[in-house]
Amino acid sequence: MLKNFIPTTSTAKISIALIWLFHFCGVLGIIYGNREFFLQTTPLNLFFTFVLLFINQPLIDQNIVKAALVAFVIGMIVEILGVNYGLIFGEYGYGNNLGVKVMGVPIMIGINWVMLTFITGAVASTFVPNRKVLASCIGALLMVLLDLVIEPVAPKFDYWEFSNAVAPLTNYIGWFCVALPIQLAYHFWVTKKERVFSFHLVLIQFLFFGVFALIAL
Repeated sequence: MLKNFIPTTSTAKISIALIWLFHFCGVLGIIYGNREFFLQTTPLNLFFTFVLLFINQPLIDQNIVKAALVAFVIGMIVEILGVNYGLIFGEYGYGNNLGVKVMGVPIMIGINWVMLTFITGAVASTFVPNRKVLASCIGALLMVLLDLVIEPVAPKFDYWEFSNAVAPLTNYIGWFCVALPIQLAYHFWVTKKERVFSFHLVLIQFLFFGVFALIAL
């Protein structure tokens, strides 16, 4: 199964090498270098990774655009409801290291919803090919697991923080409930899925935030 995640084109190889390099440098920079500088470059890193993800897509058509727009719009709406009214995820607020905000929510968070949907959905589809509903459930679960790893790190990085310091159970339930319909849109609309870059990015996300979840900063 792992052979499905070995890059075969020069574009994929370069893209994967870049995201591994950027995240490795990020770990070293945050731990040993200018921590604030590296954290403030988060929006740039997210956007660059987002661009690489779409550069590696095997097919860009109206369906992939629709899936991306659904993930972005739904992601932004639920985050705005969460930040301003405490709905779905609980009471929380965003810090200053994720860039420009709309109604209290960084635009990069909407982009991150797109990116997480695509990469977890692509990985899930590899393990359960031709089973769209099951792949959507697995993709949504992967998104929840990734959020579980990120949550302890987010306040340290001034990304976001819950009012009670710890993310409540409703946050993870909310994540799954929101992620599932977005995953369904992705799996039913995107017929040609990019899996190699996506697998590496999912792995990097777990490792990057997992390192900082285990150490005190």
